[in-house]
Amino acid sequence: MSSIVTASEIRKDFDAWHDRALTEPVRVTRQGRETVVIISAETYHRLKQAMRGQVLAEALTDEEFAALEAAEIPEALRYSLDD
Repeated sequence: MSSIVTASEIRKDFDAWHDRALTEPVRVTRQGRETVVIISAETYHRLKQAMRGQVLAEALTDEEFAALEAAEIPEALRYSLDD
């Protein structure tokens, strides 16, 4: 879950929104558009750590890309959108 709040509301009561961001993302809008999201430092660091484990497809060799295309998900790990 997340909260949506205007930049004006953030300025009026930053402490409350800061505390809210410790438990859920706070989506900040300006002139009707979402411009930033305030998240806890813990969430930020988890996201950064997760990003470090990713590899861009452009960085793969042809052999690595072919191996990925040929890979199959084990039956026990498959899921359905109907689940």
